[in-house]
Amino acid sequence: MLKTFKILLLLTCISSFSLLYGNPPLSGKSTPQPNIVLIMVDDLGYGDLSVTGGEDIHTPHIDELFENGMTFTNFYANSTVCSPTRASLLTGRYPDLAGVPGVIRTHENNSWGYFNENLPTLPQMMKKAGYRTAMVGKWHLGLESPNLPNERGFDFFHGFLGDMMDDYETHLRHGINYMRMNEKEIEPEGHATDLFSDWAIDYIKLQQSSNTPFFLYLAYNAPHFPIQPPEEWVEKVKNREPELSDLRAKNVAFVEHLDDGIGRVVKALDEFKLTKNTLIIFTSDNGGHLPSGASNGNLRGGKQDMYEGGIKVPTCFVWKDGIKPGTKTENLGLTMDIFPTLCEITGSKINHETNGISLYRTLMGNSQVTDNRVVYFMRREGGKYGGLCYYAVRQGQYKLVQNTPFEPFQLFNLDTDSREQIPLLPSSEKFTELRYRLSQHIREAGKIPWQK
Repeated sequence: MLKTFKILLLLTCISSFSLLYGNPPLSGKSTPQPNIVLIMVDDLGYGDLSVTGGEDIHTPHIDELFENGMTFTNFYANSTVCSPTRASLLTGRYPDLAGVPGVIRTHENNSWGYFNENLPTLPQMMKKAGYRTAMVGKWHLGLESPNLPNERGFDFFHGFLGDMMDDYETHLRHGINYMRMNEKEIEPEGHATDLFSDWAIDYIKLQQSSNTPFFLYLAYNAPHFPIQPPEEWVEKVKNREPELSDLRAKNVAFVEHLDDGIGRVVKALDEFKLTKNTLIIFTSDNGGHLPSGASNGNLRGGKQDMYEGGIKVPTCFVWKDGIKPGTKTENLGLTMDIFPTLCEITGSKINHETNGISLYRTLMGNSQVTDNRVVYFMRREGGKYGGLCYYAVRQGQYKLVQNTPFEPFQLFNLDTDSREQIPLLPSSEKFTELRYRLSQHIREAGKIPWQK
């Protein structure tokens, strides 16, 4: 009787621990560390997937990822534009605390960030956990040493250093060739989306017989403007959706061409028998660019806006060995959360400050509260923005929004006003609280240089 009581007591303690803290990290389990394929696309509209409600677009391969894993219905990019979000992804920090409040560009007078060379990066953390690390695609966090991909933790780099391509076939930016294999300049032929998909498949093929897990960061340029899908993809869309404008048809074709490339990468994982223990993450760096024909569904605004359309992004996690398929969560997630999440999954211990939180418990189907924190969004820019920074702050259902540095903040309740149409009074207690919280974040960020 006493023995039975002790067993029951032990089981109760284990159950209570799991409810409070979730499952232990994988490093304490017998399950092998998963391979990781982290896919970040560029400027994808929230309404530009069939699975998120797009009615004029067919994205079967990306849809299948969402169906096979866990969808985050409240996932946000850390910024309204490229470089800041990518800095958060690779450091787990807010963009301005990573030294990248704005877009890093070729010309110094129009570049608004310097990737903090002293911060540990996600590939470095993966290497600590015994992973091989590789990046294919768009880097956009520095054009010279010490901020080149191979210097920031990637064993292998095959991709594009710059911000955007002026042409997806020539791959040039301002007449400069930023295509590299590791640090060697290369001149590949073909559409950039096809090249990045092919290069990712080549890397996966090399890993098929290895006993060492790999971390592959696959960062596409598409569907960032210029909108340049292959012509056969445009013709297919126009034949299927003849009522679409030329602008919209080209954007749809661009996304569908991207979907096909991602489908080929996922198929390669299956062909090389790597699917079962590979974690795939799909997300975007910011919302869709409306002037380029993107759709953000029912969300207000788009890329460059702090409204939902500029920062809410389609995101899913797929892992046959670890995540229940067809599941959804309303938990708040941000790009910077991917860093601590992957560290917990792989058993890579974080011994430095991060701003993101691990979403591991959510992924395992356990209870986790993620939306009680105050989170910040920022972007510094030149031109009409005058080199100033503009912000948004969110806590729970309340969101304080500014879309240029020259307009007043507005406070919205997203639970009752998801379209952000009815601002609450600036005299409200929550307005005052969030403005103060932001001021303290700005004080903290002021310690971090964003110029070399």
